[in-house]
Amino acid sequence: QVRMTESGGGVVQPGGSHTLSCAASGRAFGMSQVAWFRQPPEKEREFVAAVNWSADKFIYADAVKGRFTISRDNAKNMVYLRMNGLKPEETAVYYCAAGVDTGSTYYTSYEYSSWGQGTQVTVSS
Repeated sequence: QVRMTESGGGVVQPGGSHTLSCAASGRAFGMSQVAWFRQPPEKEREFVAAVNWSADKFIYADAVKGRFTISRDNAKNMVYLRMNGLKPEETAVYYCAAGVDTGSTYYTSYEYSSWGQGTQVTVSS
């Protein structure tokens, strides 16, 4: 089992940039697909971005494509989400997640068995 811990949440001005980090523990991390999801207030959790175990396949939600970048460092057991051009409607709790890489869709939550506790990102002036 991989344990995930997010950090880096905070308040960001509209149009600004911010980076979230996620520290993973567990030997299975290197073979896991990892993703970021988010849950806006009073809405359902939604997929943001994912990367496969070897970091050569990247998947993004249409809403963030071209603005967000997911990356991973298997040597450090870290996952990152770089967010540019943030919008107020992207205020949410952001979660990182890991799961066995089966080469499936990468964007459905049921593919991920390990979840962090979430970190709040508020986009507001």
